[in-house]
Amino acid sequence: MEALQRRMIEEDMVQYKLFLIQPGSSSSQQTEERLTHLVEEILAKVAPLLIQYIWQHQPINLKYHPEKGGIPAHIGGSTQFGDNVEDEWFIVYLLLQITEAFPELAARVEDNDGEFLLIEAADYLPKWLNPDTSENRVFLYKGELHILPCPSKSTSVGFSKDVVPSVAQALELLYTHPEVCRASSKISLALKKRLEGYPGKIKSGLHRAHCFIPAGIATVLAQRPDLIAPAVSAFYLRDPVDLQACRTFKTFPPDTRVLTLVTFTRCLYAQLQQQQFTPDRRSGFTLPPRSHSQYKAHELGLKLAHGFEILCSRCRLPSSEPNAPVSCNPQWKGFMESLSRNGYFHGELEGSARYRELTRSAENFFKQSVASKSSALSPGEEVLQLLHSCEPFNLEEMKKNESQLPQEDSDSWLDITAQDLEQLLQERSGGRADVGSQNSSSTKQKQHAGDAEERGKEKEHNLEEEEAGYSLVAISQGMKNFLKAMSSHEGAELPWSSATQPFNIDPDSMANALGRLLGGKDEELDSDDLDDSDNDDEEEEVEEKEDGFCGQAEMKGTETLDSLKRYMDQMDEELMKTNVGQSFKRTNYNKAGASGDSSHPSARDDLPRDNKLEEKEEEIQPLDVDVNLVTNLLESLSSQAGLAGPASNLLQSLGIHLPPNSDPA
Repeated sequence: MEALQRRMIEEDMVQYKLFLIQPGSSSSQQTEERLTHLVEEILAKVAPLLIQYIWQHQPINLKYHPEKGGIPAHIGGSTQFGDNVEDEWFIVYLLLQITEAFPELAARVEDNDGEFLLIEAADYLPKWLNPDTSENRVFLYKGELHILPCPSKSTSVGFSKDVVPSVAQALELLYTHPEVCRASSKISLALKKRLEGYPGKIKSGLHRAHCFIPAGIATVLAQRPDLIAPAVSAFYLRDPVDLQACRTFKTFPPDTRVLTLVTFTRCLYAQLQQQQFTPDRRSGFTLPPRSHSQYKAHELGLKLAHGFEILCSRCRLPSSEPNAPVSCNPQWKGFMESLSRNGYFHGELEGSARYRELTRSAENFFKQSVASKSSALSPGEEVLQLLHSCEPFNLEEMKKNESQLPQEDSDSWLDITAQDLEQLLQERSGGRADVGSQNSSSTKQKQHAGDAEERGKEKEHNLEEEEAGYSLVAISQGMKNFLKAMSSHEGAELPWSSATQPFNIDPDSMANALGRLLGGKDEELDSDDLDDSDNDDEEEEVEEKEDGFCGQAEMKGTETLDSLKRYMDQMDEELMKTNVGQSFKRTNYNKAGASGDSSHPSARDDLPRDNKLEEKEEEIQPLDVDVNLVTNLLESLSSQAGLAGPASNLLQSLGIHLPPNSDPA
């Protein structure tokens, strides 16, 4: 039953339920009225935290759910947190605060991994507790973690590990024996450590940056800062169809751009910052040189503008009928009273500028969370509706305010030191920190990859050759190891997962190597020597196997091999008449004092046909497998144009991080 329920929960989604713990003989109608009223009280209680929070994908969603399938009536919902796992833990923090403020409620929370709260404290769990015995046993109650125990010598309270209690039975035991059900101090401490920093972590997780964006977007974000999330997501997950709408900006023309301060979450900012993107020439958006002092603001604004334009292109214009004011909703008055009781207005006088600002934020929150209906507007429709309902912006006034903008936040947190990453990986992955720390230095140097060509020229030539060969060998050998790795039903085994000496690619040497090896120069890496050891091992294995065969089997094997060689020779002669061979990179060779040039595979086309056949052994040069592999990977990576694709996914899975392409061509 629990495994089936886990499959029903989507990936990157958290599901939560709040139950009335105190048993009673109330009718279903009375229970519904009580839980519905509690929804309003809960939202008013946590509104000061929720109003300032920017969700990655979906906000917390508390609704009344009637009794169904043996699960009592409850308040609950689900939230898809996408790439920002902090949204999931923020919900856990909120549930602890709710159960502490409302002791008549007990909460359960799960995701597709099941009881992820127990995963955080896996080192301190009792031996009998595992995924098969934890169903309906883990609750948040009175602001603390509770686990229903098994009967033991010290107490007979609890359920046997072979018994799966119903939710009603679990709630009854939790109500009658809360002290026995309370989790141990070590388990509780592990959970508190994961939630350490809240609620201050809400503000520290934000990042403010200067952006050149169309004035319409600045107007929308001034009213609804949370709409930054769907816009970044639209740009981050764009496809070629979405980009067609950005050839001509109908909603947000580029000639209205102004400099403004935009608030992101760190996750959203990182997603926007790390993407390489070149706008369509027809869009009207251009970027200044990278040396420009405000290049980053122009680049961020360009990406944001594309995200908002994509959002609006996915929906139709909103209805011209005006919406009823929020004050007409009968729940609004009670909601405002609850906000006042919980200190939301911080003693501000009614009618003051700060009071009006807080009221406007409360109205937006009320529309989205309290008074929302199933037919809620999409993010794009909300953007268009705000554009039509807001007063026309004054472009000149907005440009005057550019000089008065607050200072933007430093994004130095994006650069993780090797020591920080090593410590993080030691905590999370149990000792694979050496791999991550080696790759972290390469990640940190990506921002300087554009100047790698110039810096590489200053190095000694022999050192460049050594580093270039090492980089290409790392890529090709990583691919070979991946193809040779044994995998099971649990997934592919990546070659670096068991490597004792992980490799690292330096962006400087990589840029120089690719410039020499793939740029048509005479200096190329000869991979024959690198493969000699492998070939020798294979020959030894073949010889050992042949020794065990009888004479007849040896003769058959020799005949088969000779036949295959003759067949391959015939294929080579046929292919020599075509241009197929010119598409491959070949190794250099020196024979009788003359060196072959891989860039000119048909250098002797001027010779007569008979002479060509006589010298075919020299003409058929061995393929440089390493260079061809790297060339094809880079061409595939370049054709992705910054989007997700097979080449980037494969390289990342192999632990290979290439610097961004700085070639203007």
